[in-house]
Amino acid sequence: MAYVVVDLEWNQCPYGKAKENPDLPFEIVEIGAIKLNEEREITGHFSEAIRPQVYRRFHHRTQEILHMDMEALRDARTFPQVIEDFFSWCGEDAQFCTWGPLDLVELQRNMRFYQMNNPLPHPLFYYDIQKLFSLLYEDGKSRRSLKDAVDFLGISSEAPFHRAFEDTYYTAEIMKQMDWDRVREYRSVDYFWLPETKKEEIHILFQTYAKFVSRTFPNREAALRDKEVLSTCCYICGARMKRLVPWFGVGSKHYYSVSRCPEHGLIKGKIRVKKSVDDRTFIVKTLKKIDEEDMKQIRAKYEAARKKKKYESH
Repeated sequence: MAYVVVDLEWNQCPYGKAKENPDLPFEIVEIGAIKLNEEREITGHFSEAIRPQVYRRFHHRTQEILHMDMEALRDARTFPQVIEDFFSWCGEDAQFCTWGPLDLVELQRNMRFYQMNNPLPHPLFYYDIQKLFSLLYEDGKSRRSLKDAVDFLGISSEAPFHRAFEDTYYTAEIMKQMDWDRVREYRSVDYFWLPETKKEEIHILFQTYAKFVSRTFPNREAALRDKEVLSTCCYICGARMKRLVPWFGVGSKHYYSVSRCPEHGLIKGKIRVKKSVDDRTFIVKTLKKIDEEDMKQIRAKYEAARKKKKYESH
């Protein structure tokens, strides 16, 4: 088994949203990767620029961030050529690691655009090092930039940020400093490929919470009628729980509830309504133990949401 830390840089349409190719909103122009063994020692690297085929000018924001010259990409290989070699270099037992949740989504979107075979497993589990950093050093919810995390850990940062290979190097250095045993179990699941049937829906049990990823639905209303989406059985023992705070919405994308397990106490439910790359709706639900203070805060949100709904109905 090897850890493969990967980072991508991409360009977007320089002529405005109206002229964007809807099948390829972000075109990858550079890939960097570092391979680590199980002791998180560097054993190899991969780095290559990619010749764009769709957006042949840089968006001004991309130009500012990357400081890359489009002329320098004219002689680079195309995306299919580079990515085929990349997966050969990765090997069959790669555990992918990224800084944030976007790189693997955009990698697969670019692969689909070029009608390439996708060798990644479904579902695809990976390590989001940005999330793991927060779990180890912060509150588990906040998300630092890569530069901020490097500064926080006192890692030397002479190389520039926002270049694919350099960013993988910094991510690998952060991984080396982590207490890996504390976060090894907290793998993330990629949302490019989503379950198509109820049988394929994803249930993940961690030490401190449980996650559920639903199949896709035509819209939010259909998703929020689904029994599995609304279920709040105890994720520790499986017992049915008494609902103390019913499901309620804060905005149109987040819903909360609180239930009580006879054995394990208060359990918070959280639903996030998300959109797939094909503009269908899916649900990510988490269940987690909370204390009485957390319960008070959620009940206060519930009462505020009820008052707002009552006011808006008049």
